Amino acid sequence: MIEKQSVNRKMITISLLIGAFFAILNETLLNIALVELMDVFNISAPTVQWMATGFMLVMGVVMPLSALIIQWFTTRQLFIGVLSIFTVGTLIAGLSVNFPMLLTGRMIQAVGTGLLIPVVMNTMLLIYEPSVRGRVMGFFGMVIMFAPALGPTLSGVIVDLFGWRYLFLLVVPFTLFAIYFGYRFLENVGEVTKPKIDWLSVALSSFGIFLIIFSFSSIGNQQEDASFNPLFIAYIIAGLVMLTLFVIRQFKLDVPILDFSVFKYKNYKYGTIIFIIVVMAMMASEIVMPMYLQGPMEFSAKIAGIILLPGALLNGLMSPVMGGIFDKLGPRKMIIPGTIVLLLVMFFYSTIHPGISMWVFILVYMVLMLAISATLMPANTNGMNELPESMYPHGTAIINTMQPIAGALGVSIFVTIMTKGKERALEGITSPTTEQVHMAMTEGIHYSYYFGMALVFIALLCSLRLTRATVGQSGIGKTSTDTTSINGTNDASS
Repeated sequence: MIEKQSVNRKMITISLLIGAFFAILNETLLNIALVELMDVFNISAPTVQWMATGFMLVMGVVMPLSALIIQWFTTRQLFIGVLSIFTVGTLIAGLSVNFPMLLTGRMIQAVGTGLLIPVVMNTMLLIYEPSVRGRVMGFFGMVIMFAPALGPTLSGVIVDLFGWRYLFLLVVPFTLFAIYFGYRFLENVGEVTKPKIDWLSVALSSFGIFLIIFSFSSIGNQQEDASFNPLFIAYIIAGLVMLTLFVIRQFKLDVPILDFSVFKYKNYKYGTIIFIIVVMAMMASEIVMPMYLQGPMEFSAKIAGIILLPGALLNGLMSPVMGGIFDKLGPRKMIIPGTIVLLLVMFFYSTIHPGISMWVFILVYMVLMLAISATLMPANTNGMNELPESMYPHGTAIINTMQPIAGALGVSIFVTIMTKGKERALEGITSPTTEQVHMAMTEGIHYSYYFGMALVFIALLCSLRLTRATVGQSGIGKTSTDTTSINGTNDASS
């Protein structure tokens, strides 16, 4: 392993962010092309939807295993390995001759993406001291937000100019460059311990998470009565039982796959709750708001996307800024105001109606995403700061595993509440007019954001319990003589 004093943090960070950008960009790059893929391969909408749902499922399954894998391989081996897996999947998808081959390539991509994100987070925690982690994780947050925001726009341009295959083939040169850059500059940090693998835990975790994400995603995507489908309820119960058995087993193992004792640390526990709630609110709004804009507001899909784009871009731009503020002010002065603003936005959405101006929607969505940038990564970073180095892989694996589960759960609950509220408003009306349908959907939206207000209020209560985290064990950055930060400035002066 490279000596701590010789670690070149700037080059390591650049290597990680290049790889992360193209892996995360791929999550939304395909969304615009789904309709064309239905025509090309003569498949139905539910079938093509597996390109998105399956990707999320595979990511959710492999992320818990990242804590184990990180301890089996060096940083360079992991980075090059997972990016190589991603590149192989990209090539398979780009050269596909039928839909099963395309879906296989997509799932291989998901394996690479699901493992890469925890590797990036864990490495950054190791090489940067807590006093500058907010800014550094803010840059990572910018990548996380910018890449998905750019995906649909880039996708439309690429499909129109070159065709759907180039959504994959044009990515390959960049991932090959990232692999070369990582091979040339990435250094090994952390410790390879090669802990024993408990295969029963792997099975319980994998099947449990698969069933829960699949069920909640299906509920969110299905028709009005799908939320009461007994099969989905059975899947959720089975998934919860498996995950409960998984957690219980981890406490009995000498070397657990996931060490849930991270929740003994107050800031990690409350930070994770805030993270989950904010992800639920964000993902639900990204689905529910376009539905409302294209329904009662009667905007086209393109205009709805444009309305939401400034907020998404602002979130990405502000992530490093918010990270720098977090480093200076600590969590409470950011997260408490952020959750209060988030609560006010939930209240606004619980009162919306079709007569509201488009510009008001743009402004409020920008405020929503600004509040998210002030709460999401700071809560996560503050929680991770409190953990000792040996628990970083477990902390990052748990938080990254919770993200797709929270997103699927938020979408399914918000959409279900909206749908049932709409049904209730239309009770007794046999042939509703368009105006009545729109008003019923508006009422359903109100109910879903009442739930959103309750969620965010819990996050606000948790934010009041936060303190500035103290580190259980110093990271590499604290003892390193190389104090070059991500933007080339001296860490000691930060």
